[in-house]
Amino acid sequence: MGDTVGDGRIPRQEPPPMPRLALFALVVCVLAVVAAVVSFTQGLWIGIVWVLLAGLSSNMAWYYFRKARIDAHRATATD
Repeated sequence: MGDTVGDGRIPRQEPPPMPRLALFALVVCVLAVVAAVVSFTQGLWIGIVWVLLAGLSSNMAWYYFRKARIDAHRATATD
């Protein structure tokens, strides 16, 4: 399904699946950074917790994006 384009002579590569965990972690990272900025501008020290959460979620996003890229590379290398 969806492996040819036009008259069927040109094969088309399917896009790799979207790394959802990486995107969710990236969204959490952005929201945590916004929450940290708001907290610090209001003079609240709870912003430190938001900074730590942003660091954790950015590492998770990096890990899952990298894992998805490596998995996609392995899938195309074995075909």
